Amino acid sequence: MSADEPIIGIDLGTTFSLVAYADERGPHVLRDENGDARVPSVLAVLPGTPGAPPTLTIGWPARDHAVENVKTTVYSVKRLIGKGLADLEAELPFLNYTVAGGPRDTVQIDIDGRRYSPEEISSAILRKLRERAEQQLGGPVRKAVITVPAYFDDAQRQATRTAGEAAGLEVLRIVNEPTAATLAYGIGAKIADQPENNTGGISLPIPTCPTASSDASTADHTQTVVVYDLGGGTFDVSVLRIENGVFQVLSTAGDTRLGGDDFDRTLITLVTREVQEQFDVGITAPATRQALRTLAEAIKIRLSEQNSAQIELSLGDDRVYRRTITRADYEELTSPLVERTLELCTRALRDADLGSNDIQQVILVGGSTRMPLVRQRVEQYFGRPPYTALNPDEVVALGAAIQASILAGQQPDMLLLDVTPLSLGIETMGGAMGKLILRNTTIPCRATEMFTTFVDGQTAIKLNVLQGERELARDCRPLGEFELRGIPPMPAGMPKVEVEFLLDANGILNVSAVEQRSGTQASIQIVPSHGLTKDEVARITRESVEHAQEDIAAHRRIDLVNQVEFDIHKTQQMLAKVGAELNADERARIERDIVVLRELAQREQNLDRLQEALTAFGHSTLRLAELGIRGALADQTDKNATEER
Repeated sequence: MSADEPIIGIDLGTTFSLVAYADERGPHVLRDENGDARVPSVLAVLPGTPGAPPTLTIGWPARDHAVENVKTTVYSVKRLIGKGLADLEAELPFLNYTVAGGPRDTVQIDIDGRRYSPEEISSAILRKLRERAEQQLGGPVRKAVITVPAYFDDAQRQATRTAGEAAGLEVLRIVNEPTAATLAYGIGAKIADQPENNTGGISLPIPTCPTASSDASTADHTQTVVVYDLGGGTFDVSVLRIENGVFQVLSTAGDTRLGGDDFDRTLITLVTREVQEQFDVGITAPATRQALRTLAEAIKIRLSEQNSAQIELSLGDDRVYRRTITRADYEELTSPLVERTLELCTRALRDADLGSNDIQQVILVGGSTRMPLVRQRVEQYFGRPPYTALNPDEVVALGAAIQASILAGQQPDMLLLDVTPLSLGIETMGGAMGKLILRNTTIPCRATEMFTTFVDGQTAIKLNVLQGERELARDCRPLGEFELRGIPPMPAGMPKVEVEFLLDANGILNVSAVEQRSGTQASIQIVPSHGLTKDEVARITRESVEHAQEDIAAHRRIDLVNQVEFDIHKTQQMLAKVGAELNADERARIERDIVVLRELAQREQNLDRLQEALTAFGHSTLRLAELGIRGALADQTDKNATEER
């Protein structure tokens, strides 16, 4: 990599964002003049001078004056990106700014009549990080690696990439946050600018990246690692295997609406309820709500270090709400949230076919992992103290910088293998979900499958791309659709349509289809309107287990009914063509069998019986099929003779 083409790593977070860079000293976060690496993911829109556009304030100034500018200060925008208005019903009561519906079922933020998309807000934060990098690196910065939660779906990844491009950055790679954290720990001994609580050099049990001078025994070491990432707005857990510089994600699970914000809201809900009970007044004034939000976050942080904290909130008219809350009180409020994270850990281990005893290290990532209850329950669950050598706020940005250095060729012996969190496929005839890429498949990956037409003379096929774990299309999430047109008219079953799914290293999906006989082709990069909600993620995974048997049966029934209709259609074609060569009894029996089989397909619930009937129909029409083949061969012979003459 040339000196004038740096590639930076960015952690675009819900609460804070950071930028890091890897040079000859190793990866290090880029700090401000006060030594703080964090940039609050907060933007305030302030009125400009008359006739001038509004002024955008980003970071600490916006966060510090959020109470004064309560209606024009935007925070937690990461929880909005890539989503639709219907996804945010549970979120909106906790936002002091106005969120409205936008085009294509997206959302927009309305500030004084001006609409801002979440991507636009995110791009302003990214520009702030880019400016910090340019100031400290002494030149222009145009390329970046940006991290996202592992459970961000395609829409949310696309939206993040769009925000980066709007900030003037070429986004070379979208990396899952837990995977980035593992990269940081994987070469932890080389990380520059260690936090103050880590004195001297550190020797990590996770292997360092092998280099020319690496000890061979270290390079041959293999470990299985869990990354528990509880950030401001999201939770992810990933299981990874690290071997000889290869970082392979075995499984991932998560919730894009479970993070520090939700822990804060337990306090907000408690105070709101008690204020209503004591003073018979609701907390509705935007400034008071914003003050309570800031106070709740401060209390959460204080209770991570102290056993109790004082809450005091002025309600006006000499009314003051006061309360002492203990750490035990807070842990009782938030225990259900912590248990939800452990349920996701169980699922990730199950998907990786591992138990907690198979894990050598547990890495904590995200500022919310500083809470004592989180550390205690994680240690109890995995049976070992979690590893916390690196600052949990900074480790993801450091990992992004390492991935940037890999792309720049500075770490040629390292390889990052990530996974896709949910299965991808297309809707097939009858409403079934045909999965091409299964959940937890290593990316980048490619999958192809052959399809055909069901109707004679069909010249177009509509492809509905789906995401989910269920067997029926109606139970999965549609991502997008496109049509393959211009197929030459042929009998049903003759066209050969190859559908290809290409999931790139960023987790972004491209789908193409080609009819192989004619070469007709079409493609689409999936850009769905909005992302998955917490409830949808939970439903997808829960219902895929709860309804597994009935889904499989429903899928099988669709396949059998489709085969019945296809076989009947072909049989009727053969009757029209060579049926005269059958005796009257044979023809009448086949026609009766057609009626019986079609009625059976409509009413028979025992799928084994339907399969038996379909097989028997195939045997009963065997002579007709032989006549049809003989006739086709004769026609071909006559055609060849004519051409020779």
